[in-house]
Amino acid sequence: QVQLVESGGGLVQPGGSLRLSCVASGFIFSSSDISWYRQAPGKERELVASISSTGGSTNYADSVKGRFTISRDNFKNTVYLQMNSLKVDDTAMYSCNVKLGLFRRTSYWGQGTQVTVSS
Repeated sequence: QVQLVESGGGLVQPGGSLRLSCVASGFIFSSSDISWYRQAPGKERELVASISSTGGSTNYADSVKGRFTISRDNFKNTVYLQMNSLKVDDTAMYSCNVKLGLFRRTSYWGQGTQVTVSS
């Protein structure tokens, strides 16, 4: 079955960095676009970044452009989110997502990893 397992979250001070990982299994990873989302308490889930199957195309939310970098290793079935210059507003649960099936209508999520930015 499809599995997405995130790791790398934690507590970091403002201005610090973290690298999140999402290890995937149960589908053809190298043919699938992957996205990172986040959700803070009381807020709607937000698309943070996405990467195409080959890694040749990436997209970012305006709020993270220039600070976050999404990448992937198709040999390791892993997507990364490098987060630099972290702000308090980046505090959220971060989850990776893949959409599969006909017209990519079926959405799969990992359990998430918590990122807390606080002094």
